[in-house]
Amino acid sequence: MFRLLRPLASSVTYTRWLHIVIPGAVCSVWMFISPDTPWAPLLFAVPVGLLPGMRLAEGVQAQLLLTPGERGRPDASIAASPAATWADRWRTVAWLEIRLVFAAAVGMASVWLPATAVDLAMAASGSRPSGDWLVPGAESHWWYALVVPVPLLVLLALVVVSGRAITAAARWFLGLSPVQRLTALEERTEQLLERNRIARELHDSIGHALTVAVVQAGAARAAQNPEFTERALTAIEETGRDALDDLERVLRVLRESGGPVGQQPTLVEADRLLNSARSSGAEVDADVSGPLGQLPGSVSREGYRILQESLTNVLRHSGAVSIRVRISITNGRLELEVTNPLTGTTHKPGGGSGLRGIRERAALLGGKAKTGPHGNEWRVQASLPLNGLR
Repeated sequence: MFRLLRPLASSVTYTRWLHIVIPGAVCSVWMFISPDTPWAPLLFAVPVGLLPGMRLAEGVQAQLLLTPGERGRPDASIAASPAATWADRWRTVAWLEIRLVFAAAVGMASVWLPATAVDLAMAASGSRPSGDWLVPGAESHWWYALVVPVPLLVLLALVVVSGRAITAAARWFLGLSPVQRLTALEERTEQLLERNRIARELHDSIGHALTVAVVQAGAARAAQNPEFTERALTAIEETGRDALDDLERVLRVLRESGGPVGQQPTLVEADRLLNSARSSGAEVDADVSGPLGQLPGSVSREGYRILQESLTNVLRHSGAVSIRVRISITNGRLELEVTNPLTGTTHKPGGGSGLRGIRERAALLGGKAKTGPHGNEWRVQASLPLNGLR
């Protein structure tokens, strides 16, 4: 019972009814001007519906009154945009015709049903309604009072059902075309990919800075050496500045679409990462060969982040241990390998968002990455195609 009454308590039920009867005002004016041509508004709707802007106007009105909960959402079922093709224009014409028919039918019922309830109430009270009514020639009687609510209940049911029907029609005729749906899906996919990329950027950059700071602070406290403490504080300061620069760049991308990707660090700055690891107490054996400055931008940027996350994982899980780094350009690919001895608090195979991010970065460029134990060592190995040196 309550499920049947619930739509009557929803405001959208009555905004939909208002949307239906609005065209009735135009039809009423026309009927006053020319009552002998009631079909004229249907004919006039054809050229009006072919105007590109009419689809925009109808879409905005339908969103506001039929589906207010979807207003402004990118996945709204009713589009609010001008007609881009002739198919959209003819769908708008069909929508206007249907809307006029709904307005005539529901508008007449909205007047006739309450009037019938009034006639029944007058007949029940002994006052004969003027003119013919439900049953011509019928006499007034008290029992008509029992059926007075029936026309009103029918009217409420009509308001609910017709509102849902016109909403379904609007979604069909004013909804996104297949091309628009595909475009919206592509835009949504691009947004999700951008959010995922920014999340990886923040994880790699800020995670690396915090890891270096924690390791440096712990080493300085254990060393009890003022000179070492001074070096550790200097390293923490430099790493923190770099992290703030990266954070500002990422936030700028969030604030301004199409952020300056060219300002992202590249493998040319790999020494910054290696020196940061060395200042944390790790022994880094680096072998870097090949023209890193000629790498494609995307490969160089992703390679930098893979190296950064690899060093961060070593410092986070194994501490200040010996690290071997190999970076080379061979056979049209960037080969990057980072290994360190396994310790008691080593990584969990395949776990962690950082290791998953390494594999995702490599896959986005058509490459591959492997992370996990290799003998008595932990190894991160990435191979990225260059697609031709610049």
